[in-house]
Amino acid sequence: MTVFILVPGMFTGAQVWEETAARLAKAGDEVHTVDLTGLGAARVAEPTDVDAPVDLETHIADVLSVIDALAPAPGREIVLVGHDYGVHPVMGAADRRAERVARIVCVDSALPRDGVPALAAVPDQRLREQMAERGSAERGELPPPVRDEWQRWGSTAGVPAAALDRLTDLAAPQPLGTLLQPLRLTGAVAVPTTGVLCTGNGTSIELVRMLVGMGDPALQVLTAPGVTFFELPTGHWPMLSCPAELADVLRKAAAGEGNRLEPADATQPPAHLRPFLLDVPDLPRERIGNVDLYLPAHAEGPRPAVVFVHGGPVPADARPTPRDWPTLTGYARYAAGEGVVGVTLDHRLHDIADYERAAGDVAAAVERVRADPRVDADRIALWFFSGGGPIAADWLAAPPTWLRCLAATYPVLAPLPNWGLPGGRFRPAEALAHAGALPIVLTRVGLESPEIAATVEEFLAAATGCRAQVEVVDVPNGHHGFETRDPTDESREAVHRAMGRVLGRLRP
Repeated sequence: MTVFILVPGMFTGAQVWEETAARLAKAGDEVHTVDLTGLGAARVAEPTDVDAPVDLETHIADVLSVIDALAPAPGREIVLVGHDYGVHPVMGAADRRAERVARIVCVDSALPRDGVPALAAVPDQRLREQMAERGSAERGELPPPVRDEWQRWGSTAGVPAAALDRLTDLAAPQPLGTLLQPLRLTGAVAVPTTGVLCTGNGTSIELVRMLVGMGDPALQVLTAPGVTFFELPTGHWPMLSCPAELADVLRKAAAGEGNRLEPADATQPPAHLRPFLLDVPDLPRERIGNVDLYLPAHAEGPRPAVVFVHGGPVPADARPTPRDWPTLTGYARYAAGEGVVGVTLDHRLHDIADYERAAGDVAAAVERVRADPRVDADRIALWFFSGGGPIAADWLAAPPTWLRCLAATYPVLAPLPNWGLPGGRFRPAEALAHAGALPIVLTRVGLESPEIAATVEEFLAAATGCRAQVEVVDVPNGHHGFETRDPTDESREAVHRAMGRVLGRLRP
């Protein structure tokens, strides 16, 4: 028999699991739902020590008490399931009772790491910063969302109105200590783990695969043999939007089923470091701070420039840094071979919370390029890639006269639902109404992840509505990062077409 222990996320109690728990029980499984101290029904229980702060250790103890109350028996396998914040007490408890736990299931939440508080996973970036400033000694509470604010904590796609009302009515303030106290793991025993990714909240197996391919050592654990993944086409609360489907996935996860990520082939470079698909001139670079210039071989007088802006987030310790990646250097050398200055740069988009800082880095780099006497400051193009796409919103909202063209290749053109970016600054579709006659060249890949593809379609719909000048270059059989992943004639032709469109806007 499988024993499921279901742990809720922020602001919520055991009641969120009711329908999923009922379906698991009907299938013959033993099910226990946990009310974490200070939340759900446990909030009104008689406190044992009114002066004791509620922190992450308190909630780990809550989960441990459920595990310890279960008598060991042959064939009785415990599966710990954590949603959202709930994955942190689940991981802490599994670390201390590894011999009792058969599997951990993370429902639409990242795998916690030793020494990192749950605060790091809070999607609202501004709120995260405010709470971090209060310090770990804070004993206060974070008020629960009102009905229209749940979207700040994750997509509510698929949640019925009545369920959202009940979620709001039963929500409780989250003790700040649970978010600020770092998780401590011994790592002595690796418990098999399954991630249930909710695509309506902006996560998918393909996105995880792309992140793992970036080479971040912290993510390599996701390729371990005991790690599996499932997807659900819904928002952040699948226990409310599709409880039957979630119950089915949990039972499959308990059986060890699911998709697995292949570990990197040590004999081959990761996809983003494979050779560029075109033969381009081997022109030298000139490095100035965080900017590299690729100059035409025999240029006379100031030349136009194309500034290539990489995506991300990219780990701060990634080597080589993006300005040395084959895709960026390939495009820059291609541009220089055509008589314009090709520019690559490094910006500090190391985390979703870094967009403001990265946008500042890009703006400063552009001004440095324009100030170079070898560059025609009145003929500049900006070309954004992948997760760098949201930065384009700044230039669409108020395009300067010297910006002759803006290009974007397999871009993310709206923050994904689980990013939690506040305000409207980094939303290119909204900024597009102010772009005027600025020419835009968009390279779209046919094998894009649905989450990113949806942002591109939103952008194109906005372009139609405001009659923006958008030229689309399609790569029907191309993947995200096709320049190093798909060295086909179709891909090469797409790069030629996109470059031709951009250079055509820079020439007199």
